[in-house]
Amino acid sequence: MKFNLFEAASDQNILCAHRGVWGGNIPCNNLLAYDIAINQGADMVETDVTRAGDGELFIFHPGMERVQLRRDIDIRKMSTAEIRELRYVNYDGTPTNIGLNTLDELLEHLKGRCFINIDKFGDNPAEIIEKVKRHDMKDQIILKCSPNQKQLDIVEKYAPDIQFLPVISTDNGIHEELKHRNINYIGSELIFTTEQDECGRAEYRDMLHRDGKLCWVNTIIYDYKVVLSANHSDDTALAGDPEYGWGWCADNFDIIQTDWIGALSAYLVKTGRRHPR
Repeated sequence: MKFNLFEAASDQNILCAHRGVWGGNIPCNNLLAYDIAINQGADMVETDVTRAGDGELFIFHPGMERVQLRRDIDIRKMSTAEIRELRYVNYDGTPTNIGLNTLDELLEHLKGRCFINIDKFGDNPAEIIEKVKRHDMKDQIILKCSPNQKQLDIVEKYAPDIQFLPVISTDNGIHEELKHRNINYIGSELIFTTEQDECGRAEYRDMLHRDGKLCWVNTIIYDYKVVLSANHSDDTALAGDPEYGWGWCADNFDIIQTDWIGALSAYLVKTGRRHPR
């Protein structure tokens, strides 16, 4: 199965599930969380990668050991065998029977099923790309990062053919630069506190679209003090105004990253913006 993000986005919004679907007894960043996300309508899942002390790559957000495992440990200093013994806790802090998956396990499990946004790529670029190529999944992978020169050099060196979006709040010439670099620049993740900010304005999105690029918006909230999309957010939608929270994003962007994939997908179907499954 060939994955083409532009073709998919031309038909309807691409919905990305941030770390899968998690809540209750289901932790994030594991195969079950991703299966649930796909079942609820995700076209893409976002995942984090951390390198173990012996080099194995695990699906885990660096620095979240205390929160997600209730352990004062650092898996970057642990062996694969030690990490295999760990179990996530649920949202009451009670241990579950769900362990940490490797990147190899994730790739094999999701092969041919959805797009995959690999976060923290710049920490272990050579190792990640080697696994992606070994699983023959380059067309499913999406990379994003801040467009500083160090990160762009890493992408250009290790992943020039992998679909890439810079994460920006102002352009600062990055659009023109990326058009002329050996990077598979497909669009931008736009961060804006108001709709009048450069990356919140229709004129900027129109410019990207004219140049054949996609626009990504986040409706997730990881910190209420950090505004990602002028309060067009999951919280706003779920608190009673889904048109402002989600509808506006669906009408103006190609890709939406959410923590509430089922509710978002259902709303877009209900309002005629998405095909029923």
